[in-house]
Amino acid sequence: MTSPAYDLVVFGATSFVGQLLTRYLAEQLPLEAPTLRWAIAGRSARKLDELKRSLGAAGQTLPSLIADAANEAQLQTLCSQTRVVVSTVGPYALYGEPLVKVCAETGTHYCDLTGEVQWIKRMQDKYEAAAKQSGARIVHCCGFDSVPSDMGVYFLQQQAQQHWGQAATQVKMRVKTLKGGASGGTIASIINVAQEAAADPALRKELMNPYSICPPGHGFTARQHAVRGVEYDNDFGVWTGPFLMAAINERVVHRSNALSGNAYGSSFTYNEATLTGPGLKGRLTAFAFVFGLGFFMLGVMIAPIRKLLERFVLPKPGEGPSPEAQRAGRYDLRFVGRSATGQVLNVKVTGDRDPGYGSTCKMLGQAAISLALDQPQTGSEGGGFWTPATVFDQRFIERLRLHAGLGFEVV
Repeated sequence: MTSPAYDLVVFGATSFVGQLLTRYLAEQLPLEAPTLRWAIAGRSARKLDELKRSLGAAGQTLPSLIADAANEAQLQTLCSQTRVVVSTVGPYALYGEPLVKVCAETGTHYCDLTGEVQWIKRMQDKYEAAAKQSGARIVHCCGFDSVPSDMGVYFLQQQAQQHWGQAATQVKMRVKTLKGGASGGTIASIINVAQEAAADPALRKELMNPYSICPPGHGFTARQHAVRGVEYDNDFGVWTGPFLMAAINERVVHRSNALSGNAYGSSFTYNEATLTGPGLKGRLTAFAFVFGLGFFMLGVMIAPIRKLLERFVLPKPGEGPSPEAQRAGRYDLRFVGRSATGQVLNVKVTGDRDPGYGSTCKMLGQAAISLALDQPQTGSEGGGFWTPATVFDQRFIERLRLHAGLGFEVV
């Protein structure tokens, strides 16, 4: 057997996030992994050439491959040439399945930045057996959802073991600071999930299950508390409201617990919320936040309102925050963990860019590099659908610290 020509291919390189990711890798790889062989891929040769030209000297020798997200034959040819594929082609529920199928069947490692929990569940049900047999490591949610949450809990648990000699059986994450914009691709994904849920009562029920993407037979029965309204948080002394990304992050963290052999405990609880401030102002802010979020979700499910939002308010596919807005963005997430014996540990995870794009492209790039460099390269052992916290380890946290602008620290 001949070895693949490339270690890593960026699929969907001309999408909004794909371009950010390609530029990041073009700058980062010569410094971090100069021997890593990589290429970009997409369905339009013209757009790929435009992207390469925009990279200047770095793009002159960058190989490009042609493949359409719906063409399995082209995707098989693509996967035969690389060990790892990182995909930015979303909404994944509309365009992502053929590539996951081919990667699972051919033993090609794969990562993406989806937060579409209903699609993740379908991919696990359909292709996990094939991935386990081929050795493909499939890793969803390698962007802002859900690397800071999943690796934040992982980091907290590592610290808990060092400080207490036991895991934290209760953990919660609170968003202290979040500054950034949304792209058309993210909005399209949210709209697609809302439309699917509106048309399918079974899916609505599934989306309410905190263990929906845990492996069969996980055995978890602990009642999970999801923050969906206005609540006062005694640990922080402020009011809170829901966090939009909690729906995917909480489920990824529970899957990590299951895949790690209940390392956090069989009765582990976890939830996420947004800090809105103290006193009456904080409470009113939380109510306004709940109302705004509820109106948005209702609006995207009602066709006439959704069309108006798409036409006049929401960014179009391919649109997103400007480079200046990405650089001005940041986030600060706070985690509180408690042991079964009442000990308390606080940690924080911070990012130096717009969370959804400026920071996500760096996290996704480091996930792809980690799959290429930090994972066994042959054999079926380790194949399957993993989470960031179960396929990666402390090396990934160090990559994020050194090369992606993230901070992990005890406070």
